[in-house]
Amino acid sequence: MNIQQIRNATLVVQYAGKKFLIDPFLADKGAYPPFPNSLRQDQNNPLVSLPTSIDNIIHNVDAVIVTHLHLDHWDDAAKNALQKDIKMFVQNEEDAKEVQNAGFQNVEVLKEDTVFEDVQLIKTKGEHGRGEILKLAGLVCGVVFKHANEKTLYVAGDTVWYEAVQEVIETHKPEIIVVNGGDNQFLQGGSLVMGKEDIYEVYKAAPNAKIISVHMEAVNHWTLSREELKNFINEKGISSNVLVPDDGESYTF
Repeated sequence: MNIQQIRNATLVVQYAGKKFLIDPFLADKGAYPPFPNSLRQDQNNPLVSLPTSIDNIIHNVDAVIVTHLHLDHWDDAAKNALQKDIKMFVQNEEDAKEVQNAGFQNVEVLKEDTVFEDVQLIKTKGEHGRGEILKLAGLVCGVVFKHANEKTLYVAGDTVWYEAVQEVIETHKPEIIVVNGGDNQFLQGGSLVMGKEDIYEVYKAAPNAKIISVHMEAVNHWTLSREELKNFINEKGISSNVLVPDDGESYTF
């Protein structure tokens, strides 16, 4: 497999001969206002440009997976760029209706036993924060990829560390794990995605896995920088286990 970090949670995953685009957030730098009630109110989103052209990103994509419909995972630029007959996977019927209303005709709700071509796609749970903020943040999912000729990949999505993430790791024993690690927050309510201590918990649950931290430094409410995370994993002695890609960087496993 090859995993390319595009920007924020947007990934291109080449897996068992198929090209998957995950959580496409494809707008030009500064196209949208900042998320309110959070840091950097003087900076529009996205904070950074795409590392390559939209045409390169969507070229020959076999399927798109949208873990939830927040703007920084599914935006108007993605809706406009993608062919309306492309295979789309979403987390539930509610999201499917919205994606269909945007003109997409080939939308499927992920289950725990979804198969695309010969790739098994397993929907996983996530919690987009802790406590009261969950009501505002809404439902999210992740996905496990399995194929006889590939290592097992777990893309956790917008979730903090909690027992369901540990259960996925214990059940599916993924060798590659992608976490959304920018510790994004509003001014109240705490972390919406993983911070460095959450990522350390993922490492402790899967000490032999390669963990890739994405969703960093791309939208205004991030609080964990790449540099701070790299310093943390160096202190913990796990820098060979936890990878912190720059936008555009890719890994082959």
